[in-house]
Amino acid sequence: MAHTKDGVDQIHQNLEDELVQDILKTGTDLRQYSREIEKELKEVENKSIQDYIKEGQNIASLHKQISSCDQILERMEDMLLGFQKDLGSISTEILSLQRKSISMSQELSNRQSIRGQLSQFIDDMAVSETLINGILECPVTDKEFLGHLQILNHKINFVKEQSFKEYKSCSDVGDILEKLKIKAMSKIRVYLLEQVLKFRKPMTNYQVPQNAMLKYKFFFEFILSNERNVAQEICNEYMDTMSKIYFSYFKSYSGRIMKLQFEENTTKDDLMGIEDTATRSIFHKSTLKHKGTVFTIGNRGDILAQQLEAPIIVPHAQSKNRYHFEALFRSEQYALVDNACREYLFLSEFFIVRGTAALDLFYQIMGKTLTLLTKNLETFVADCYDTIALFLCFHLILRYQLMCHKRCVPALDKHWESLQAIILPRFEHVFRLNINSIRDCDPTKFNREMGPHYITRRYAEFSAALVGISENFPNELVNQLLAELQEEVELFILRMAGIFPQRKEQLIYLINNYDMILNIIMERTRDNSKEAQSFRTRLTNKSTEYVEEILSPHFGEMMQYVKECEYFIEKNNTDQLKKYETKTAGIVQNFSNNWKKSLEELNREVLLSFPNLVTGSSLLQLALTQLVQYYHRFHKLLSPNARTQLTNIHHIMVEMKKYKTNY
Repeated sequence: MAHTKDGVDQIHQNLEDELVQDILKTGTDLRQYSREIEKELKEVENKSIQDYIKEGQNIASLHKQISSCDQILERMEDMLLGFQKDLGSISTEILSLQRKSISMSQELSNRQSIRGQLSQFIDDMAVSETLINGILECPVTDKEFLGHLQILNHKINFVKEQSFKEYKSCSDVGDILEKLKIKAMSKIRVYLLEQVLKFRKPMTNYQVPQNAMLKYKFFFEFILSNERNVAQEICNEYMDTMSKIYFSYFKSYSGRIMKLQFEENTTKDDLMGIEDTATRSIFHKSTLKHKGTVFTIGNRGDILAQQLEAPIIVPHAQSKNRYHFEALFRSEQYALVDNACREYLFLSEFFIVRGTAALDLFYQIMGKTLTLLTKNLETFVADCYDTIALFLCFHLILRYQLMCHKRCVPALDKHWESLQAIILPRFEHVFRLNINSIRDCDPTKFNREMGPHYITRRYAEFSAALVGISENFPNELVNQLLAELQEEVELFILRMAGIFPQRKEQLIYLINNYDMILNIIMERTRDNSKEAQSFRTRLTNKSTEYVEEILSPHFGEMMQYVKECEYFIEKNNTDQLKKYETKTAGIVQNFSNNWKKSLEELNREVLLSFPNLVTGSSLLQLALTQLVQYYHRFHKLLSPNARTQLTNIHHIMVEMKKYKTNY
C-alpha cells in the first residue's frame, strides 16, 4: 500500500511540474493563474454543496436503513449465540447418552452370557421326568432308551466334574442320578448277558448276536465308564463262552474234514530218485496209485489262486470226495481267518480296546483254538513226505497273513509264524531226502532208453511247480534247495548218459532230457527264469554237438577238409594247401553221388531218435543249415575248375525244403 501511495504522489508531482512548465512556456502570470484556479475550486465546492443538499434526504434515509440493519444483525448475533449454547448442551447430553448406551450394552452382553451358561448348567444338571420314566420303563432295545441312556451318561459325567466345586445342586441331583445309573446298568447287564447266552445255542450264526451287540455298543461303554466290575463280568462271560465255542467248532470241523483226505499217503519210498521198478510189498501198492501227484502239481496250485477265498469244504456235503492235505488245510485256515478277523474287529469295536489290550483279549478267546490247529499241523507234518503239499501249505500261510493285514488284523501274526516254523524245517528235510535219493541213484539199474527219463520228468514237474509258486513270494531257502536239486539232477543225467557207448547216443539222451525239462519249466514259469536259462544253454550246446555228430558219417570228408584247409589258410601254410588240392576231386564226386541219399538217412535217423517231433524237426533243420554253411565254405576253397563239378546249391536247397515240417 505504501508503494502504491508513493506512486500516486509521484504522478501528481509530475503533472504539476508539467503544468508549471507549460505556464512558463506560455508566459502566463502565475498570480493570475492562481486566482483562476481558486475561482474554479470555489465553483466546484459550491456545486458539491448543492449536490449534497439535494441528496441529503436520501443520505438520511440510508442512515436509517444502516441503523435498522445494525439492529437486525445484533438480534441475529444474539440468536446465534443462543443456538451455540443450546448445541453445546445437546452435545453434552449425546455424550452422556452414548456412555449410558455402552454401559447398558455391556450389561446386556454379560447377562446373556451368564444366561447361556446358567441355562446350559441347569439343562445339564436337571433330571427331567421324561428321563426318569425313559430309564425305568423303556425296554433296552428301544431307540428311546438308548437316547435317554446317553443323556443320563452325560449328566453323570457332568455332575462328577462339578462335584469338585461343591455346588449344592450336585448334592440335590446326585441321589436320583445314582439310582438311575444302577437301574440302567441292571437292565443293560441282563440284556448283554442274554446276548452272550445266545452264542451257546446249537447251530447259532455268531454274526447275528454279535451284530445285535454292536448295534448297542454304547451299553458297554456306559457300564465301562460307570462300573468296571460289571464290565469285567460281561467281558469274562463273553470270553469264556466264545473260547469254548470256537474250540469246540474247530475241533469238530478239523476232525471231520481230515477224514476226507486221500487214504494213500506219500511215504519215504516215494522219493524222486526211487526207481519205479523197485520191489515193493503189498502195503505200498496204494502209495503207487497216485505216484504222479507226488511231483506233479496239476490243478493243486488252484488253491493259491481262484480257490484261495473259495467257500470252505462242508464235510457232510463232500463225504464222497477225497482231497489232498493242502486243500483241507486251506479250508481249515480260511475258516480261521474269517472267524478270527471278524472276532478281532468285534472285540476292538465293542469292548473299546486297541493294540496290546485287543491282542490279549483276542488270545484269551482264540488261544486254545490256535493251539489245537497248531498241534494238528504238527501231527500231519511229522510223517509227511509230500513236499508239494508242504510248500502249498507254506504259501497259503503267506497269502492268508497278507489277507489279514489288508483287513487290519495283526492278531494272527504269531500263529502264522508258528505254522511256518513247523512246515519249513520238515519241507527242507524232505527236500534234502529227495536230493540224496537222486545222488544215490545207480544208473545201471535203469533201462537203456534214450528218451526222457522218468526221474528227469519228476524233477521238471517238481521244479516248475515250486518255481511257479515262488514267483510272487521268493524265498532264499527254496532257491538254495532248488539250486542243489538242479545240480544233482544234471549230474544224474550225465551219469545216465555215460551208460551209452556211443557219443551220438549220449547226445540224444542228453537232448531229450534237457528238452523235456526246458519245455515243462517254460510252460509253468517265466521264460527268463534262472532254471530255464540254464537248461536252454545246455540244450543249445548239446544240439550243436549232435548236429556235428550226425553230419560226420555222411559228409565228414568234406567237413574235415573245410576245417583243415581253413586252419592252413589262417596259418598261411600254402604247402599243405597244395597237398589237399589233390583230394578235392574225390570229395566232390562222393558228395555229388550221395548227398540226396544222405539227406533221407539224416531225416529218418533224427525223427526216430526224438519222441518230441518239434525237437526232432528243429534239430534236422539245424543240421541242414549247418550242412549248407559247410557247403558254402567248401565251395570257396575249391579252384574254379573244381567248382564246376559241384552240385548247384539251388538244387540242394530245393531238396532240403522237402524235409521242412510245420510242427
